[in-house]
Amino acid sequence: MYYAVDYYADMGQISQDCFAATKTGTSDFDMDDLDDLDQVTQVIGYHPQFHDHFLRTQNFIMKGDGPLANDYRYYLAIIAAARHQCPYLVKRYEKEFINQGGDSAWLGGLDFIPAKLRAIYDINKILAHRPWLLRKEHIERLTKGKNSWSLSEVVHAMVLLSHFHSLSSFVFSCGLTQKLDGLSSPKLKSPPAAVAVVASDELVVLRQTTTTPIDPQKTVLAEISLNNAKPDYNSQTAATNNGGGNGAGLIAANAMGDGPEAVAINGYLATAQQLPQQHGISVEALMERMKVLSQNQDECSEAELCSRFQKVEQQTAELAAVTPEAAIAVATNLSHYVDDANFIYQDFARRGTENINTFRIQDYSWEDHGYSLVDGLYNDVGTFLDEKFRAAYNLTYCTMGGIKNVDTSKFRRAIWNYIQCIYGIRHDDYDYGEVNQLLVRPLKMFIKTACCFPERITTKDYDSVLVELQDSEKVHVNLMIMEARNQAELLYALREIMRYMT
Repeated sequence: MYYAVDYYADMGQISQDCFAATKTGTSDFDMDDLDDLDQVTQVIGYHPQFHDHFLRTQNFIMKGDGPLANDYRYYLAIIAAARHQCPYLVKRYEKEFINQGGDSAWLGGLDFIPAKLRAIYDINKILAHRPWLLRKEHIERLTKGKNSWSLSEVVHAMVLLSHFHSLSSFVFSCGLTQKLDGLSSPKLKSPPAAVAVVASDELVVLRQTTTTPIDPQKTVLAEISLNNAKPDYNSQTAATNNGGGNGAGLIAANAMGDGPEAVAINGYLATAQQLPQQHGISVEALMERMKVLSQNQDECSEAELCSRFQKVEQQTAELAAVTPEAAIAVATNLSHYVDDANFIYQDFARRGTENINTFRIQDYSWEDHGYSLVDGLYNDVGTFLDEKFRAAYNLTYCTMGGIKNVDTSKFRRAIWNYIQCIYGIRHDDYDYGEVNQLLVRPLKMFIKTACCFPERITTKDYDSVLVELQDSEKVHVNLMIMEARNQAELLYALREIMRYMT
């Protein structure tokens, strides 16, 4: 059996050569064949190799061969984005819907669409917020009776819905919504740059690895300036960073921990505005910590691994409980696309008396089960998705501070597995004790909000969390949030389709 860490490792680490390839024209995709580069995909362009796979996948599911008609595809994108109140995506795909010959009456809302399309809304709602509630009976109701769906159509719809749910997370987590909706937004200082990101309980370490200029007219982030003047934790590091140029490294402390200073400012999301942080740590010390984790591969019993997962799961449920006052009312210009607006994320660990078990990857994995099922029912989409997941999982530039050839896989795996833990998915071979070693509490809170309540993130939150990271590093983290969430939704959806088929 393959586990993600082994399966995706076969792809190898993405090289900085990909950036040069896109600039020299040697990248293997034809931009003319892909979806127009909107502002969000320009931000994804911070990481060109992933950008390639993202655009290929989005272009295929929206414009390529597939069982769903174009008007259904674009309308599904609208209602998926509306679940997370993402006006930018809703407006964009309303326009595309009309351009593709869609019936303008459908834009009046859910009461004006065909019964067949309306029938899938419950699945949209469940996938967006509590995918573990999906059952094979939902699939059965769609595929039987009047206005029934074929299984291929259901799969295509599931792929579209999960794609735009997770893309909504990306739009909000990058703090783009206010800018894209014409509201005020802080400004990002740095141009796109290739970076590696590593975090521990005490710090975040990052490395800028390229200073290749990018046309400021071609990226929304170039219009923005961050209000994150940084204290000088380490005079030599600060001087190096302020000096800029050719891979200047930066070491940042994060000693917030789990104390009261980590309490959410806006009722849910903790920000870094309550610092200043007091204690720096060297790159060498961080590398030693990661080295210790790598070398101490003690064999844990199944019971111990399960216990560590449950501990992280319970800690996640305890992160700044959401209060009714913190909820954001659905905007009136989106409310006609939203039914049952009070149905929102509920912590998996607090599922109560419902007979819902942890989703174990050893029982149903993307590599062994999901990939072949989705590809069999919707030709070629499995390949596009798989390459995109691999690209996100392996994205690294192998640098840390001034040191090259550093393996950052432990940090990346901790983020990926933590995101899926939020959705009740356990990677059986993974020691979840590493999550608490490598992910600080404010980062966990940001990740949880980005996955579960992305509409609550503002540009202020984007600026305030991980304040020492360059823009491209924040984008890097947000890409992992987007793709791990996308895969989590698809795992639940495809498992129920498999159960219905058998």
